[in-house]
Formats: sequence, C-alpha cells, structure tokens
Amino acid sequence: MLIVAERINSSRKHIAQAIKTENTEFIKSEAKAQAAAGADFIDINAGTFVGEEIERLTWLIEIVNNAVETPICLDSPDPKVIEAALPLVRNSPVMINSITLDPHRLETLLPLVAEHKAKVIALCQSETDMAETADEKVKMAEALVERVTEAGISIGDLYIDPLVYPVSTKATSALDTLEAIERIMHEFTGVHTICGLTNVSYGLPSRKLVNRTFLVAAISRGLDAVILDPTDSALYGALKAGQVIAGKDEYCLSYITDFRNGRFE
Repeated sequence: MLIVAERINSSRKHIAQAIKTENTEFIKSEAKAQAAAGADFIDINAGTFVGEEIERLTWLIEIVNNAVETPICLDSPDPKVIEAALPLVRNSPVMINSITLDPHRLETLLPLVAEHKAKVIALCQSETDMAETADEKVKMAEALVERVTEAGISIGDLYIDPLVYPVSTKATSALDTLEAIERIMHEFTGVHTICGLTNVSYGLPSRKLVNRTFLVAAISRGLDAVILDPTDSALYGALKAGQVIAGKDEYCLSYITDFRNGRFE
C-alpha cells in the first residue's frame, strides 16, 4: 500500500501559519514525522496562498528536500505552479497531484509528467462534471487511462482517484466508490487506485471511525494507495489490518513487524 502523507497542506491552520511566518523547524518536523511513520510520498500544498502560491511552494520544497529523503508529491490545482515547481524537486520519483479530464490541465501537465517520469494522481472529473455513480467513475477512469497512456506515460505511474462524497448527504457515496475501485482495478491492468479518506465522513460525529472503516472496505476492493496522515496510529493500524484481511500481507509479517515496532496498539 502506497502512502501519500497529507499533513503539509496550507488548508490546515497551523501549517498555513508556519508557512506564513516561514517557520522552517516546524515544517521540517512535520516532514520528518511523516517520513518516520511510513510515508512513501510527502504531499505539499500551498494553495490557500492565492497570488503567492509559487513562492510559498518553492519554500516548502526546499525545506522538505533537505529534511527527508522521501519523495515529494506536488499538490496544486494550477498547472503553472506545478510546472514552476517540478525542476526544484530533488528526490525521485516525484508525484503530481493532480490531473483531471479538463483539456487545459491535460495539455499542460501530461508532457511534464512524461518528461520528469513522474507518477500522477488523476481525479474522476471533467471540466464541468464530477463522477458520482460507479458507472460514471469507471467511464472517466477509462478516459483518463486512454489520455495518459497516449501521452507515453506508463499505466503503472497512474493513480486514479474515483472520488468519494460525504455519506451524510448521499448514503450510497461510499458504495459507489468501492464498486468503482474494484471495477477499475479489474478492467485496467496495471493501473493504481488512490483515495483521500476525510470527505466520506464530513458532517458526522467520530469522523475518524468512519474514515478507518471506509479505508478497510476500500482495501478489500483493491485500493492500493491512499492519502492520509500516517502519524495517526489508529488509522495506520486499520490500514495494516485491512491488508491482512484482504490477503495482501503474506503470513501477516508486515502487520506483526509494525505491531512490534509500536506503530499501533
């Protein structure tokens, strides 16, 4: 299971404050904690700094580059920001978060993905629509696979996010996403699926419980990458247990090792 660590995101108030005040040591500690907790990529996002995003993201890249050897996931909705930031990332491979079926975004970012041999997260949405039903998610996933592979990018570098919406407003949202994950993994050999967890629980009490439950269900359907906080020991434990139950941890060796190392209760 590939883990993209989510904590260095300016939508979090304490992270935004650290970026604003250029608190180097705080950002370093965030990067180091997530790397030590098992992150495969450190996601960095400065998107709330409208008009200053490139400068702020550049600052974050330099700190994370120097703090850890863990590769970076560049997270921005603006292709120009990604283009400016890519040459600054030292640790490889780099991951780009994200592309959609928006033609402008594809035309700008796919050549960069190919040039830098990057991994890329692709959202099941177009310029005007976001996939809601399982059929819509799979249809958009097919279009994304086609566009990405036509650009000379390996399907193994593609991580499709079928999107999940709050179950508090649509009861079948999680089920639609789970079905889509299973179908995408079955129909497009070599592709990966990835998901951010927190949206599924929006508006509910004890959100972390819902997030953990959804993660285990998604692993059972084939999910092989996730965007989360790896320092959350309960969530990390659910991930490892989910892999055991799904038959993805032979002899439960990874689970046992992480338990012995105190990664979860």
